[in-house]
Amino acid sequence: MLARLWRSTFGIVVLVALAFSVATLAIGAVAYEVTHEALEEQLDHRVAVETHALMAEAREGGLAGVADAVRLRKDARNEASLDYLLIDRAGRTIAATITPLTPVEPGYQEHLGFRRGADAGVGQALATPLPGGMLVVVADRRDLAAIDRTLASLFATALATMLALGIGAAVLVGWLTRRRLSRIDTTAQAIIAGDLTQRVPRDGSDSEFDRLAATLNRMLDRIAALMDNLRQVSTDVAHDLRTPLTRLCNQLDRAAAGDAGAIEAARRQADDLLEIFAALLRIAEVEGLAERRALGSIDLSALLEDMAETYRPDFEASGHLLSADIPACLRVEGDRRLLAQALSNLLENVLRHTPPGTTATLAATATQDAIEVALEDDGPGVHPADAKRLFQRFARAEASRTTDGHGLGLALVRAIAVGHGGNAILSRSERAFGVTIRLPR
Repeated sequence: MLARLWRSTFGIVVLVALAFSVATLAIGAVAYEVTHEALEEQLDHRVAVETHALMAEAREGGLAGVADAVRLRKDARNEASLDYLLIDRAGRTIAATITPLTPVEPGYQEHLGFRRGADAGVGQALATPLPGGMLVVVADRRDLAAIDRTLASLFATALATMLALGIGAAVLVGWLTRRRLSRIDTTAQAIIAGDLTQRVPRDGSDSEFDRLAATLNRMLDRIAALMDNLRQVSTDVAHDLRTPLTRLCNQLDRAAAGDAGAIEAARRQADDLLEIFAALLRIAEVEGLAERRALGSIDLSALLEDMAETYRPDFEASGHLLSADIPACLRVEGDRRLLAQALSNLLENVLRHTPPGTTATLAATATQDAIEVALEDDGPGVHPADAKRLFQRFARAEASRTTDGHGLGLALVRAIAVGHGGNAILSRSERAFGVTIRLPR
């Protein structure tokens, strides 16, 4: 039973309420006992003081003096007064305000039954032997019993209130929890049914449930992006690999017909296909963050300078010009090999898709929270309609379809940037076109 209660919010709140109730009961019992004992001690003290005063009367006038004092107190008695009993050695009453109903023993007696007129009661008594008799002073416990009943009623009310509040809180918390979880469940059921556009509603309270909803929504956004990416990859592979596969089949048919040169052409086609699949696999690995463990602090300024020095001879040999504007001491958390691959793809694109005479600039700028690396050129650029899809797999601008390549270079660049927690975007102006990689500092 307890194991089941611990597994639900309602059960947990009920158990907490029960714990508070037990604590209230324990505190009430202790408070009741302490209060009760204090009141009994107060009655004992009152009886002892009165007995001491009457003993002074006995020393001066003997039993007769005590009897006179008792009669005087009887005549002046009210509801708050003490009761008295003075008896001789034979047990005969000399003076009294009560008649005892239980035997009287010397010393303190916590529960002495007595009768006062037509009323019966219980008192707290002190019996003191005197020369020739015994004096009994009695304090009625009626007020003490009334206080005990009041305390018991208060603690019972507090216990009942605690239980009621606990059960009410359990019902309310359980209802609120089920209501919030039902939204998550509804969204999950919609996702299972295939509607990947559904998201968990948020109330903007920044509560635990609201933060959980935000986390789940980010997860769903990531899943939706991966699913879109998977669909795109499936479509692109089916579409863009059809042509090289058709060429390979044609070359194999020619080879089967006895064309010796077709074997070498088929081999080139096969190498081309292997290159495509290797690039696709590399993009998938980066997008899956398989390289995340290799991230470390690297000197980005030194990496950019190295890449510029490495490619400057190739630019000059092809009639291009490469300049660099790189501040010193730029550092990021990343994988040097992956970042070098991204920069290499961008530089290769300039060499491959721009005419001789084109000037390219590799620059880096630092902001408060990011470092931006941009490679811009003054070449012909791309049509705005093509620019929207250049980061997709197998996407190529119309003007680049006659050049070598498979349209996977910029897709890998963006995958590397996203894998480092940043992004890659196209940067265009009136005189330049390029790509900017944004990396968090």
